[in-house]
Amino acid sequence: MAKRALISVSDKTGIVEFAIGLKEAGFEIVSTGGTKKTLVENGIDVIGISDITDFPEILDGRVKTLHPNVHGGLLARRNDIAHQAQLEEHRIQPIDLVCVNLYPFQQTIAKPDVTPEDAIENIDIGGPTMLRSAAKNHEFVTVVVDPSDYESVLTELIEHGEVSAAKKRKLAAKVFRHTASYDAVISEYMTKLAEEENPESLTLTYTLKQSLRYGENPHQQAAFYQKPLGSTFSVAYAQQLHGKELSYNNINDADAALQIVNEFTEPAAVAVKHMNPCGIGVGDSIAEAFKKAYEADSTSIFGGIIALNREVDQETAEMLREIFLEIIIAPRFSKKALEILTAKKNIRLLTVAFDGKQKNERKTTSIQGGLLVQDLDTYGLDHATITIPTKRQPSEEEWAAMKLGWKIVKHVKSNAIVVSGAQMTYGIGAGQMNRVGAAKIALEQAGEKAKGAALASDAFFPMDDTVEAAAIAGVTAIIQPGGSVRDEDSIKKADEYGITMVFTGIRHFKH
Repeated sequence: MAKRALISVSDKTGIVEFAIGLKEAGFEIVSTGGTKKTLVENGIDVIGISDITDFPEILDGRVKTLHPNVHGGLLARRNDIAHQAQLEEHRIQPIDLVCVNLYPFQQTIAKPDVTPEDAIENIDIGGPTMLRSAAKNHEFVTVVVDPSDYESVLTELIEHGEVSAAKKRKLAAKVFRHTASYDAVISEYMTKLAEEENPESLTLTYTLKQSLRYGENPHQQAAFYQKPLGSTFSVAYAQQLHGKELSYNNINDADAALQIVNEFTEPAAVAVKHMNPCGIGVGDSIAEAFKKAYEADSTSIFGGIIALNREVDQETAEMLREIFLEIIIAPRFSKKALEILTAKKNIRLLTVAFDGKQKNERKTTSIQGGLLVQDLDTYGLDHATITIPTKRQPSEEEWAAMKLGWKIVKHVKSNAIVVSGAQMTYGIGAGQMNRVGAAKIALEQAGEKAKGAALASDAFFPMDDTVEAAAIAGVTAIIQPGGSVRDEDSIKKADEYGITMVFTGIRHFKH
């Protein structure tokens, strides 16, 4: 009895050549619908699926392979006498190889005008069922879901007459990953369609984008995965124009820089080290914005990541090349800027679609044995309930400085304090165990620039010591959430020093 292969693919890349190779290896081929048409048009003898099921394709092709003559041939153990007797009794021929890929559900829902009806019609039923049957019985059945495996499967068949047990197991494992990923995309789509916020189970899928040399430290293995149909304004969808391969820490820092620079519509430059901003500047041009970001902390920017929300021009590139930087991210680089910056061998240059689709994705954080899921912190002053409890109202210049500081402080690790002017940061205190400690770091870094500056805090003041430290340094305006049982102490201290203080009612913890 000839070996039998069943082929049914949506992605027809390389399928004709694979089918020809299978014929040369002694297989007869069973196929369905469009795949059968393609093979026949290329001169390949094919048995129609209806010829082995003795039943026509029905319901517009929704039912064609869901039949015992198919799944009996896939699931029967070849070393089980009872199974073989049942195949013979019911005149079912074993299927030795399955080559299937699935209806393009992900590509369908990526279309901007897709309807739920179109999406649901592209949920494959028969394909995953055949793949799972074959993969379950991989001891006896070779199952191929990825066109990149065609060549290696044919090589083993031609050289050895069969596919090795180890290869069959690897192919089966790939099938289960593939069907799990396929179902995860469907699950996410249907959950959103049903407007479920926190479903009883959460299945996520990501595609390998890059194997990394190591993780945060050289002894940690790591990899970078991309979310299917994720936000295109992201490092995961960035295009690298130049430089060394991105590292684990590079990717984390670049993501942090992108999220911060996205707060601004005017020309802005952001410098990041260890996922915390170290300098932010805005201006009338991107060159002016970068100059301010550099001046904000000319020490910490060394070896940092820079994100800019405008095209990098020659003037900006000439400033950038004078500093050791790991990564520069921008929407575009001018031809001259590329010439200047690519002269530096190792610097990584990335372009990101600043006008790309930004989805309301949820943030996931892994913990030992579990996963935390939350909405992204997209709240700004537009969402705030502004109150001014102090005697003095802020000036226009102070409002501008507080607004810049408030945009930045939510991206700084808690406890977080930002001291800023209207167009740049002066000092940033990050990740301290007490708030006044973070304030002292930010104020010390700001130095004389703190005089007349604004101070932003990611959470309320538990006591008035931060206000006093700010006042002594010369800060004249403070913006903070408020909500402490001791708010009145801070208000009195601000009034004592003539500081204007704004409450927002919004906390911005970032752990």
